[in-house]
Amino acid sequence: MTTVTLSPKFQVVIPKEIREEMELKPGQKLQIIALDERIEFIIVKKIEDARGFIKGINTDVEREEGRL
Repeated sequence: MTTVTLSPKFQVVIPKEIREEMELKPGQKLQIIALDERIEFIIVKKIEDARGFIKGINTDVEREEGRL
């Protein structure tokens, strides 16, 4: 586990090994969420990147009556 220090301006530096593993780039947008006692960063992706992400999903599921 890597530890970071909060600066006097309330900034943190994402460690190099994490930036490389997650392929983060300067200027990239991240959402930040507070959950209980932790903080999570979520990479904001372009909607174009979502194209085809559910390709091959099984659509043969039972549907509730009245729902198509």
